[in-house]
Amino acid sequence: MIRALATLGLVALSGGAAAADFAPVAPPGALSCSGCHALHPGPAEMLPRITGRPTADIVAALAAFRSGERQATVMNRIAKGFSEDESRQIAVWLGRIR
Repeated sequence: MIRALATLGLVALSGGAAAADFAPVAPPGALSCSGCHALHPGPAEMLPRITGRPTADIVAALAAFRSGERQATVMNRIAKGFSEDESRQIAVWLGRIR
């Protein structure tokens, strides 16, 4: 009985979503992405969705913004605030969100 209640509680907390839909705890700085990029699809998306993309693509984009190779109004300044390791951690986290 206790096991069944615990399982029901976990399902309720998760909204019934599959375990594959969950991302680990966001690394430092990662949640700032959601200020401009929606973390989940929706009607109000203004900028390209970056979740679910391959880690290598996100890492490369951040590196290009950081170096100035890829021009932007804001992203080049934001990307400079992250080290290569932080960029990789953020990219892995974003890639796991579906």
